[in-house]
Amino acid sequence: MVRRRASSGRPCRYPRGCPRDWPWTSIRPRSSALFRLDDPIDPWLPELADRRVLKRPDSPLDDTVPARRPLAVRDLLTSTCGLGLDMTAMGSPMMSAYFEQGVYGENGWLLPAVGPDEWMRRLGTLPLMYQPGERWLYNVSDDVLGVLVARVTGQSFEAFLRERIFDPLGMKDTGSHVPADKIDRLPPLYAPDPQTGKFLVADEAEGGHHSRPPAFQSGGGGLDSTVDDYHAYFRMLLNHGMHGSERILSRPAVELMTTNRLTPEQTAALQSWARSVVHLSHGQGQTGGWGFGMTVRTYRGDYAPIGQFGWDGGAGTTTYADPDNQLVGILLTQTGMSTPDSARAMQDFWTTLYQAIDD
Repeated sequence: MVRRRASSGRPCRYPRGCPRDWPWTSIRPRSSALFRLDDPIDPWLPELADRRVLKRPDSPLDDTVPARRPLAVRDLLTSTCGLGLDMTAMGSPMMSAYFEQGVYGENGWLLPAVGPDEWMRRLGTLPLMYQPGERWLYNVSDDVLGVLVARVTGQSFEAFLRERIFDPLGMKDTGSHVPADKIDRLPPLYAPDPQTGKFLVADEAEGGHHSRPPAFQSGGGGLDSTVDDYHAYFRMLLNHGMHGSERILSRPAVELMTTNRLTPEQTAALQSWARSVVHLSHGQGQTGGWGFGMTVRTYRGDYAPIGQFGWDGGAGTTTYADPDNQLVGILLTQTGMSTPDSARAMQDFWTTLYQAIDD
């Protein structure tokens, strides 16, 4: 996240689109697939085999029924695995369990504080909130995907991304932490005091969470990056998987990632939820659909056209690519989605960008 203009090339703290948008569909050797979209994940993630499902999302943790089927790779890619964060129901038994059992929130931080195997063990003690494939939910699927990548490929999550994505795209400033020789380029993250409203430093740059390698390389929010690196990634997606003369992803893989993958029932549930929490999200999230790892606009409610894809980050970032206009917009702030003004700044950014189009 940056304090200065986006062109400065200063690192951002896990732009919520960053890790979430990485091409999970490219987890394959060059010639044949290691798994199929509808394969069960049990062979790689046995901690999530034989799931129980809450009778209602707010049920006690022991009020469950058996899952109708195993979780599949597609459920993780579309964030419909039945596990997720619901910031509108933090007092529910399931949300409380995430934090009480240290799945999230240890050391006062949202990202996991333990290694991937221990994190999966803890997650495996909890039921699903919804049946597999029933409902889109926020964040957890992406962290599970990061573990899946590591186990399927035999590499760490970051090593896989560096080999397949970062190095080919020249993303020299992207990784799971900011090394000491670059830490002066990372500004602190600010958040308001809940009592006074005064902005305080929520995470220092030097000595903060992103100044050292994490125990858990998070697929849901664990990367630091820069405007230039992030732009290279999104331009590759706009170019159907090409970076210059080099192919990074296949054109069909990019199409799967950047078009709505939810069923009509899943899409309707997601849209209904987003509209019901507009007062909490300050108007963000009104895009309608979900691809593989990113939101996809399925209806036109403002200036942006249908087909725009990207993500608004809880740490104060917004990045979208627009195939119709062949543009990428990136705004990085350092106050997070902590006040209505943060969201309004993002909305004004996009309004200004689209109003500047003159054709």
